[in-house]
Amino acid sequence: MPQAPSRDRIDSAIGALQRLSEVFLDRRRQLARESGLSEAEWRLLEEIAAERFMPSLFARRRERTAAAVSRVLRGLVDAGLIAASVGESDARQRVYRLTPKGRERMAKLRERRERAIAAIWRRFPAADLAEFERLAAGLAEALERYAGRRE
Repeated sequence: MPQAPSRDRIDSAIGALQRLSEVFLDRRRQLARESGLSEAEWRLLEEIAAERFMPSLFARRRERTAAAVSRVLRGLVDAGLIAASVGESDARQRVYRLTPKGRERMAKLRERRERAIAAIWRRFPAADLAEFERLAAGLAEALERYAGRRE
């Protein structure tokens, strides 16, 4: 049976995870800013680009109010990055799509992101990334299960 980690090892791992999380989020904000976007705008543009965007579902998944999502959408329309139209099958639905300016902005953002991936992630051996992915997925599942408990 494997030996349980010491409390010092656990604290060190938690510290490393916190640092990684903070640096990752900071870098995401930086990428968004470099592209003239907020993180919220980037997330919405990604969803719209994937053609699976439903404002109410997006708001629920991101734990945002519908009003907050609507404000960001209006800003993206005003900036000329997306266009909104009435749904063909349901006039109550709004359909959002990237404009040429929005597609160009997303292409530049993706290019910057790919450069960062090449500079950082591609230098790690595939086996190390596979182990990291396994550990991170297991940790996320355990945290989700624990957070779902009612104590």
